[in-house]
Order: sequence, then C-alpha cells, then structure tokens
Amino acid sequence: MRYFIQFAYFGKAYHGWQNQPNAITVQQVLEEGLATLLRSKVAVVGAGRTDAGVHALDMFAHFDFGEIESTTDLVHRLNNYLPSDIAIKSIFLVKNDAHARFDAIERTYEYRIVQEKNPFQMETAHYIWSTLDINAMNGAAKILLEYEDFECFSKTHTDVKTYLCKLKKAVWEQKEDKLVFTITADRFLRNMVRAVVGTLLEVGLKKMDPESIMAIVESKDRGRAGVSVPAKGLYLTKVLYPKTIFNE
Repeated sequence: MRYFIQFAYFGKAYHGWQNQPNAITVQQVLEEGLATLLRSKVAVVGAGRTDAGVHALDMFAHFDFGEIESTTDLVHRLNNYLPSDIAIKSIFLVKNDAHARFDAIERTYEYRIVQEKNPFQMETAHYIWSTLDINAMNGAAKILLEYEDFECFSKTHTDVKTYLCKLKKAVWEQKEDKLVFTITADRFLRNMVRAVVGTLLEVGLKKMDPESIMAIVESKDRGRAGVSVPAKGLYLTKVLYPKTIFNE
C-alpha cells in the first residue's frame, strides 16, 4: 500500500532533503524514524530536492508499507520521535501508482527578506538594509513569465534533461515586516529560485534595468545572472497534486 506523508521542516541543521554520504539530511532522519516505529526498512521518496539550509512549510513524500492500523497514531508517535525541527502533519493512503515527485503539478516557493536588523529573524530571512525598488523588481519578475528556458538560473554541471519550466507566478509583496518573493511553477531547476532572487535584487538595487532580465535569460549563461542569495530565506510553501492520485 502506498502512503503520502505531509510534513514541514526547518532546514538549518540539514544538508538538504536528499540522502547523501557523510551528511545529515531530512530524508535520512525521516526514513530512520519510520523504520524504527514500523520495525521495517522504509524508503521515502520526496516531492523534490531542497538545498542545504532551505526550509519547507509544506512538503510531501511517499512510502510503501502494509496496512497501518491508525495513521493518526503514527503521526503522533513520529512527531514524538523526530527532532523538533521536523513536524509531521498527516499520513494518508493514495493510489498505488501515485508518486510524490512525478505527480506534482505545481510547486510554490517563498523567499523572505527583512530590511531592519532583527536578531529573531537572522536565521529565517535574508537581511538587506539597502533601499530596494520593489516596482522595478516586479517589472523584471513579470518579464520572467514570458520565458520557459531558465538555464541561466540553473546550477552548473547538473544532470537535468531540460531547462524548461512553466512559471505561473513571480511577484514581490510587502507582508508586515518582510519583503516576500513568491514564485510558482510546474518544476524548478537546482538553485533556480535563489539565483532568480539574487538577479532581481540587482534590479532592486538599481545595478541593472528591469529589461536587462531578457538578455540574461536569453544568454542561457549562469555567469550573467546574479549571485545566489542565502538558503535561510527560502521556503517551499506548497506542492499541488491532481485529485486523481487520491483514494475516493
């Protein structure tokens, strides 16, 4: 039987989602927790990768196991077992061929910036004291929606087969004491969101015009785009699935 697990994590202590040698990851900790409580080795497949230090407010993964008498009880036990920076929201049955990664049709990330020094937000947002032109940043972000090939924002030497992503939303908004960039697409390239934000900040700092984004995207050259912003300000906030994967 296939189960989806919905969870959140604060990424500071982890080298990203995906298992890797000699580094602690969210996937590793989650698999170890499930294996301990279910008394069986469990392989967990995530909705996607997040880089070291990136957070997730709403992440999904799937695993296969026999009948679980009470998923509500398993959620409670797993939350008691796992460290405080990983929280399980729910575990539920899906169709046997449902896939947490390949069936996801939309993903949304937020990048958070604070412009006043706040010791309680130094680990959860990127601090920039300089004045930013939000209108110019939104002008450049809107131009991104006209493109599909984002090789210029991809981490180099990756093994992806395509650099095409269908962007649905890219907008900056002031939300209370934070400046938040929200971006939604069917998929994202490695390091893409942090590179997009870094480039848009160049526009906000008036180091380039909003229209310059066109030449950067069309160049397909990572060296032309801005530097990647720190991981601590990035959050995976939503993963959307078609209703067809759920049991009726």
